[in-house]
Amino acid sequence: MEWFTGPDADRHFFVLAVVFYGLSTVYSVFLWRKGFREDDRANYMLLLGAFVFHTTAMLTRGFRLNQCPVSNLYEATMFVAWTIVIIYLFVGLWPRLRFLGAFASPILFAGGLFSLMKALDPPHNMQTESHQVWLSLHVALASLAYGAFGLSCAAALMYLTQERNLKFHKLKAIFSLMPPIQRLEAIVSRLMLCGFVLWTIGLGIGALGLTKVNNPHAFRGDPKIIWSALVWFLYLGLVIMRWKFAQGGRRFALGAIGSFAFVALTFWGVSLLSPLHNQ
Repeated sequence: MEWFTGPDADRHFFVLAVVFYGLSTVYSVFLWRKGFREDDRANYMLLLGAFVFHTTAMLTRGFRLNQCPVSNLYEATMFVAWTIVIIYLFVGLWPRLRFLGAFASPILFAGGLFSLMKALDPPHNMQTESHQVWLSLHVALASLAYGAFGLSCAAALMYLTQERNLKFHKLKAIFSLMPPIQRLEAIVSRLMLCGFVLWTIGLGIGALGLTKVNNPHAFRGDPKIIWSALVWFLYLGLVIMRWKFAQGGRRFALGAIGSFAFVALTFWGVSLLSPLHNQ
């Protein structure tokens, strides 16, 4: 019982969530092999179970620290994964969109395993209340943007899977329960646009919050700030590509996947290198 009530109870709950993400990933392999011909209720329930443990982990840590748990890399990664799950659970209420979970669960499982490294969860530095409010708003909006970008990537993977089936396995495409390829393209676009708007607002709030930090001019060349601007321009290019020049299809899907892969692979590195995000 102490495992669920001790000082590390929040991490233990998150471990259980990661276990459910792992089970969902294993189940997703069978869905891929079967060509997505069966309703994805089981995978949806696995991710719902993971969401319950994940939410409990965040609430447990939040109440223990008496603040929003977004102050280090472990907590930020946990928050990002939570936003991906909650957006998926809402979108997955539509039966044909439940298969997004089969593409999102490997991302969640890999991110969860990585975030459990003890080095990503150092002791907390208590911030002033004013600074903490701006930090919480900034991280919450940025995390929601990551969630939208992550599901946009998952939808793009669905798009490429369906496109490949149409080209080489026409029977699989006919009997698949996934949405039509045109609808998948629209889902990728809308999730990306939603993420871009949230990212823009989050960066704006972060810029305002930076004025509350002592000597804010010292952080002008901060790696995380430069990286955040680069991500903004990267997704701006995709948004313009889609809505200004009406570019879609395989190239746009690959852009969504490549952009999120860049974000996922560089997020931890730039966060660790950032003096502003490690003070």
